[in-house]
Amino acid sequence: MSRRLRFCMVTTFYPPYGFGGDAIYVQRLSRELAARGHEVDVVHSIEAYRALGGKAGERPAVVEEMDGRLRIHGLRSPAGLLWPLAVQQTGGPAFRARTLRALLDRDYDVIHYHNISLVGGPEVLNYGRAIKLYTMHEYWLVCPTHVLFRDGVEACPEPRCLTCILRQKRPPQLWRYTGKLARAARSVDLFLALSRFSLEMHRARGLEGRMEVLPTFVPRPSEELPPLTEAGAPENATPPPFFLFAGRLERLKGLHTLIPVFPRNIAAELWIAGEGSESAALRRLAADHPGVRFLGHVPEPRLSALMRAAVALVMPSLCYEASPLVVAEAYRQGTPVVARRLGGMAEAVEDAAGGLLYDKDEECPEALRRLLQSPGERRRFGESGRAAYERDLTPEAHLERYFQLIEEAGETRR
Repeated sequence: MSRRLRFCMVTTFYPPYGFGGDAIYVQRLSRELAARGHEVDVVHSIEAYRALGGKAGERPAVVEEMDGRLRIHGLRSPAGLLWPLAVQQTGGPAFRARTLRALLDRDYDVIHYHNISLVGGPEVLNYGRAIKLYTMHEYWLVCPTHVLFRDGVEACPEPRCLTCILRQKRPPQLWRYTGKLARAARSVDLFLALSRFSLEMHRARGLEGRMEVLPTFVPRPSEELPPLTEAGAPENATPPPFFLFAGRLERLKGLHTLIPVFPRNIAAELWIAGEGSESAALRRLAADHPGVRFLGHVPEPRLSALMRAAVALVMPSLCYEASPLVVAEAYRQGTPVVARRLGGMAEAVEDAAGGLLYDKDEECPEALRRLLQSPGERRRFGESGRAAYERDLTPEAHLERYFQLIEEAGETRR
């Protein structure tokens, strides 16, 4: 797009005040837009990050990057941690309504909402006059727990929202029973799903509005990566072959199902990169398994070095992943994927022909052995995944489709 546009990204989390892939995506998209001459404001909640256990520190509320084309508005509130609680309970911006309305009423061309659960709730969708996009990174629009993981045990086959949130010790959100979200969603010109599965699941659970699929993207790979011995891995001169898990150590990610079945009689190990609430329990589970190594938090570019060297990325998630960012990162490095046949993971592997899928836990070891013992097949999967990256998951491919959808949304509005 030759015309320079003004964007506003509205999100609960933004690095370094973030925990997962949605915050990383917003940062990457904002930087790509600013690098191409567009103006981008990012509005996020520092208080929400603190409320969920993050260490906010003494950071400035507004940070400018990239010659002023990218401006970061980290919102705080005199109410402190009561602000995100009030947003969660009321479905509105509460103590920062005036600030958010003033920000979004500026002369933007596009307002792009992301995870708004603790920055303004559904009410913030009504603010502003620009073209409005909403990227559905997870399932907050149709699920109070965001992840469709019923009772904290299984992928949700059908809604039982009240009992589910009570069993997971979350406060009920009464505004979800008032139609507030459905009314606010009418203000959105276009909902963007990361996968066909995510789009279809949102429709099946009652979301109305125009929806399109726009997969995530990851920056092009760096050819200069640190040696593997410096990549957060054990300091071996020649590390053994290994399979890699990368992500939050939470129950819905399914590591507790992978560790017990990971083979003890193969010439490869399982390396686990990440931290989370299940860290201690998973370490105890793996205490007598010599082939399982916990690496803790592994930053970029060290994670890329691990990804490139791994036999395969393993995704045993028990939840309906919309479209895991780490799968795109594996394809970027030409690394195949072994994943549970569930949600957006299955779609990502099947569409790219980038690896193997399994249904039952006991089927996973055979998939791992197959890739370890078949270098030719592993190479073909890796090459196919890398081709899918070049076709669909680069910044250039993403932005071409992104601007096309913005133009179509503008035409529809006119």
